[in-house]
Amino acid sequence: MLLCGGCGNGKSTILKAFQQLLNARHIHKPYEEGTYGIRIVDAKYIAYLCKNNYEAYRKLISVDMLGIDDLGTELSEVMDYSNVYTPVIDLLTKRYEEQLFTIIMTNLTPQQIREHYGDRIADRLNEMIKKIVSHCKEYGFVFPSSEIYDGLGAVYDYGQNGVELKNNIKQYWWQSMVLLHENIVGIDSAIFMHPTIWKASGHVDAFNDPLIDNRDSKKRYRADVLIEDQIAKYEEKIDKEVAKARKRFGDAFDEAQFRSTNPRVLEHQQKRDALHERYTKAMQGPDLAELKKIIEDEEIVDPISGTKNWTDVRQFNLMFSTEMGSTSEGAMKVYLRPETAQGIFVNYLNVQKTGRMKIPFGIAQIGKAFRNEIVARQFIFRMREFEQMEMQFFVQPGTELEYFQRWKELRMKWHQALGFGAENYRFHDHEKLAHYANAATDIEFKMPFGFKEVEGVHSRTNFDLSQHEKFSGRSIKYFDPQTKESYTPYVIETSIGVDRMFLSVMCHSYREEKLENGETRVVLLLPPALAPTKLAVLPLVKKDGLPEKAREIVNNLKFHFNTHYDEKDTIGKRYRRQDAIGTPYCVTVDYDTLKDNTVTLRFRDTMEQERVSIDQLQAIIEDKVSITSLLKKLQ
Repeated sequence: MLLCGGCGNGKSTILKAFQQLLNARHIHKPYEEGTYGIRIVDAKYIAYLCKNNYEAYRKLISVDMLGIDDLGTELSEVMDYSNVYTPVIDLLTKRYEEQLFTIIMTNLTPQQIREHYGDRIADRLNEMIKKIVSHCKEYGFVFPSSEIYDGLGAVYDYGQNGVELKNNIKQYWWQSMVLLHENIVGIDSAIFMHPTIWKASGHVDAFNDPLIDNRDSKKRYRADVLIEDQIAKYEEKIDKEVAKARKRFGDAFDEAQFRSTNPRVLEHQQKRDALHERYTKAMQGPDLAELKKIIEDEEIVDPISGTKNWTDVRQFNLMFSTEMGSTSEGAMKVYLRPETAQGIFVNYLNVQKTGRMKIPFGIAQIGKAFRNEIVARQFIFRMREFEQMEMQFFVQPGTELEYFQRWKELRMKWHQALGFGAENYRFHDHEKLAHYANAATDIEFKMPFGFKEVEGVHSRTNFDLSQHEKFSGRSIKYFDPQTKESYTPYVIETSIGVDRMFLSVMCHSYREEKLENGETRVVLLLPPALAPTKLAVLPLVKKDGLPEKAREIVNNLKFHFNTHYDEKDTIGKRYRRQDAIGTPYCVTVDYDTLKDNTVTLRFRDTMEQERVSIDQLQAIIEDKVSITSLLKKLQ
């Protein structure tokens, strides 16, 4: 809960009232012996504790209900820190990750919070992701799976609006691959495949996550994520120093010189680089003992218990297995596929021969995959059942890095064509490569919880095809008519998670806008081509022939794009409802429509209205809401 406002606005009064309510209803838990209710501490005091009484500071992380007063007053204190990350923000981050209840009071405005603490913390304080989750359920985008049975962890169902948005995303991807490239075709391989395929691909032996448990909290974590978060903390310390210097020196600030000369920055950078090098080396094996040693040496604590009482790191295979056969004695162990790529690889020669394909060529596929994620979180970002859009591009050995660079640029262009702003995307080139790869990068998007991967581009060499040739005993080499030689092609892979893409679109599109009349509207500024409904037709009243005329418009336009009829509630409420699901255009049918065959066309983004002829509606709307409008940006 964020209580934001100037002095005397009633923040403390609200907190006291909330405290009394909890006590009256006996909704309270002890945070220390003999004390009940919400633990309230001053932000400055948190900074003091971190420096002078770390044990007391650590206890604040696991308090059930914590109130932080005067957020922002600690900033001057933090200026004196050199080796300690901003204590208040570190505390908030850990409590956010563990979903512990926290009330924050501050005199800062939301914009000031964003300036001082950055977008990541500002969005967390504003609980953007929780708003997205709530909005998705309220308006029929995403539901928890099996909800009437209390749900199933990290599994979700797409509702009536969600499935339309998801299908539009898939259509945009599919057409950008198959329609725009003569040398790319599609397939749809089965989820169940011969178990030896997963032995050949390495998934049976090596598809593992390094997991570690804290003995005190009984919580399980991915060891690699703990270390990567520690690396991120060093990077955030550097960014903090840079931000303070930029504010201090203004236009005269030379960031490059500051980063290369400032002692604090250099110290943080040295620690970050040393840790990164050590971590990268440990993950190559992976060396599980070394991963634990890194966690111990970095003094990484469990955010719940605050202790460093860690178990050994161990591997956990992520594949789901089942049995196939008519009897239990003769059943064969099979797997739910953890990726769709192998279905392409084992069909590569079939497609090449039947399609008379010549290298270079690609095979695209959209399909479900399954991974037994132990640490599944952040809504639909990491799920156990998810959907992938993958394309494997087969090239001549020696040309793979050229094509890797080309596809890297093409995929970034595909994302940016949605109009979400280039600043919200970045490449994350891999330094730690899989054993089969010679180049890899992630396209990351700025989510409310930081930059996260939405797509991977990899140069997989000829590993997969060679392995399947070895394990099957069959030749799947390609005969090149130009060079007159047979060889195993190299592969460039582009792989994007549909669900992650869906979440990135929702997060960027969600807006709460303050209107001139003081009201607030919730609107999804979806790219029109991706919107579930393109046009809503609204009769002004449910009588006098207006509904019939509105139905006539729907019946004429529904063959061209998704058109919706809505007659319930006032016209204003219907506009708000369509704004909330991202409908780019609304048409109001009124009494003048019956006279002159014109309607009021309302634009979602600006809320502007204009009078247009019914005969013009298709021409005005169709091109703007078609997938073609996006594809044209890729040429």
